[in-house]
Amino acid sequence: MAKQSKTFSCSACGSTFTKWSGRCDGCGEWNSIVEDTPLSAGPASKSLGGKRGAALELTDLSTEEAPPPRTCSGLDELDRVLGGGLVPASAILVGGDPGIGKSTLLLQAAARFAQAGLKTVYVSGEEASAQVRMRAQRLGLSDAPVKLAAETNLRDILTTLEAEMPQLAIIDSIQTMWADNVDSAPGSVSQVRAAAHELTTFAKRKGISIVMVGHVTKEGQIAGPRVVEHMVDTVLYFEGERGHQFRILRAVKNRFGPADEIGVFEMTGGGLSEVLNPSALFLSERGEPSPGSVVFSGIEGTRPVLVEFQALIAPSPHAQARRSVVGWDSSRLAMILAVLEARCGIPFAGLDVYLNVAGGLKVKEPAADLAVAAALLSAREDAALPADTVVFGEISLSGALRPVGQGENRLKEAQKLGFTSAIVPSGGKVTGGDGLSLRSYGDLTEFVGDIFGAG
Repeated sequence: MAKQSKTFSCSACGSTFTKWSGRCDGCGEWNSIVEDTPLSAGPASKSLGGKRGAALELTDLSTEEAPPPRTCSGLDELDRVLGGGLVPASAILVGGDPGIGKSTLLLQAAARFAQAGLKTVYVSGEEASAQVRMRAQRLGLSDAPVKLAAETNLRDILTTLEAEMPQLAIIDSIQTMWADNVDSAPGSVSQVRAAAHELTTFAKRKGISIVMVGHVTKEGQIAGPRVVEHMVDTVLYFEGERGHQFRILRAVKNRFGPADEIGVFEMTGGGLSEVLNPSALFLSERGEPSPGSVVFSGIEGTRPVLVEFQALIAPSPHAQARRSVVGWDSSRLAMILAVLEARCGIPFAGLDVYLNVAGGLKVKEPAADLAVAAALLSAREDAALPADTVVFGEISLSGALRPVGQGENRLKEAQKLGFTSAIVPSGGKVTGGDGLSLRSYGDLTEFVGDIFGAG
């Protein structure tokens, strides 16, 4: 094994030398040259060895730095999800099912940012330029000053972006990009990782905001390695059912704003239109009160949203009853059913249970436990709750009802939409406003006995 060469440096000016001497040639100091200890142990080919790098400039936590400037697109729902607008030199990954409307949304966003003064380039790797022009014409965006290209070669794309130096570049999609230095097919893990790394580092070096489109797998994750999501600054998911007109843009990661923020859009013949009051939209088709229907006041990011939980209980013709859930966690439903049976003595054996969140929204917070329990009991007992009542609260395994956060905001949203009654856990710091009455309960047994006369 070759012997590692020793290095020496001056403790006064930092100059490096291959041998020791009494006087530094760089600053003239005497007896300031010392031998450097290796940065890491091991063979030179497998470790950093003794070669040293440049020292970093360190600052303390009290350093005041101005927040990054933002550019608003004019699409309030998109700006909300981004944290207040587009940040320069940021890398954004937008994921969603094929055909859900990602290209439509980003073409509309590109046109809005271009009209706001940003130099914008749209690179399509899936469609020809003529197809993108036809979509822009259908959306009424033909006059937007957006530069368009159709290419999949990453080297050519980066060369073009360096020559044009736009402020915003949209890459549609990352699965179609290929780097000529990687020996694998486009869309493979290696190609997706390499393309995402090159685009992200290019955005940071040149100060260009880059938006990358990514398809998702059957499990709902962005196709390719999860390391792609760690590289970028912001990860957005575009959710919704193709047969449904509503679309949800959700931030699952955002270094420049709150995560779990949502924007609601409606797919129309002229593209995606904003839904400024999603609570009214999700409750728009709600008619007379019916058994199994309960309104839940939830929080999505910083926004309170009212949605309807629908439950159906039917005798099961099979030996093993079905448990079907749409828009909520199936494991959480199993826990609620177990608590109702163990703590309240209400069995669901031999009964098929179906639970649905109306409007295509996916609810993830545990504050919906009490609303789910109320919907299940309402369907089982064939007793409808009053139409002007909202429910929220978390259920513990002991059957106790636990208060949830932002209770005041939940109640304000309910009151704004005309609800006059709310069922909440006791012990929380929530008070009913004018015209809104509260019914609070400490445990699930008390709630079941008072509302449904069971337990």
